[in-house]
Amino acid sequence: MKAVWYERNGAADILEYGDMPDPQPGPGEVRVRVMTSGVNPSDWKRRQGLTSRMEFPRVIPNQDGAGVIDAVGPGVDQSRVGERVWLFESQFGRPFGTGAEYTVQPSGHAIRLPGNTDFAAAAGLGVPAMTAHRCVFSDGPVTGKTVLVTGGAGAVGHYAVQQAKLGGATVVSTVSSEEKGQIALAAGADHTINYREGDTAERIFGLTGGAGVDLIVEVDMAANFAVSQQVLKSSGVLAVYAAGSSQGPTVPLKFKSSNVTVRMVLVYDMPEPAKDAAVTDITSWLEQGKLTPFAGPHFPLERLKDAHLAVEGGVTGKVIVDVNTQ
Repeated sequence: MKAVWYERNGAADILEYGDMPDPQPGPGEVRVRVMTSGVNPSDWKRRQGLTSRMEFPRVIPNQDGAGVIDAVGPGVDQSRVGERVWLFESQFGRPFGTGAEYTVQPSGHAIRLPGNTDFAAAAGLGVPAMTAHRCVFSDGPVTGKTVLVTGGAGAVGHYAVQQAKLGGATVVSTVSSEEKGQIALAAGADHTINYREGDTAERIFGLTGGAGVDLIVEVDMAANFAVSQQVLKSSGVLAVYAAGSSQGPTVPLKFKSSNVTVRMVLVYDMPEPAKDAAVTDITSWLEQGKLTPFAGPHFPLERLKDAHLAVEGGVTGKVIVDVNTQ
């Protein structure tokens, strides 16, 4: 098979493209003919060694993807052969992710893909959609609540806006431009605020009748913390999935309000019941046509390096690698 791999941590130019033996599924595993591979910030950070060092002699990157099961190992029902699937955590605790024509994964990480969802959309689900689900629903239903999604035009923010709306919340999103505001509105946000214009906290209070918000889905805790302290209601939740501009800040003992929860969210070590709930809800919403993908640039497999560089550079939209085109 054709694949892209690296054998040491470093910049994108360490990625190599070439031939590797086709993998074979073991007990409880399936082999997937990869159609599309999604690139996340955690993929390039892992490659650079920012979040983990080399765990294996050779690594095929990328956690997310989609394709068709073409072989199964012992203990997996043969009826799964031919099934269209979306993949998550493909390179977590394993050497070979989705940046190859074939990948072998635990059967439980290959999720049935509804027929109304294409492979490009499916490759953008795993990390961002599951992270968003944990942020939005980890502390209970959001029906009737007000949710602030910072960075609503980002990959996680895009799905957080949609899922909060599907959960019955009023959604406010902060963005950095009018163009990104339109992206957040298209995802379902009720209101957007350009944080580069005026007093963000004051505008949030204006939109909420002075009440503030029940939940914040946070992309950059350090940069936004001054606002978060002001607008989060008593007993509210600050769900943080990225540090962004800094590894800080220091969290004070008291916010402006009391009894708040600061929840640090990392998709890879979410409790298994939370992962199961996310997978179930995401697949159900796909079947109902209620989740829209976050379209971004596409690259062929041999240009996976450029796909990583695009994500490193902060491109808008989900970057997709087209692996098998037929």
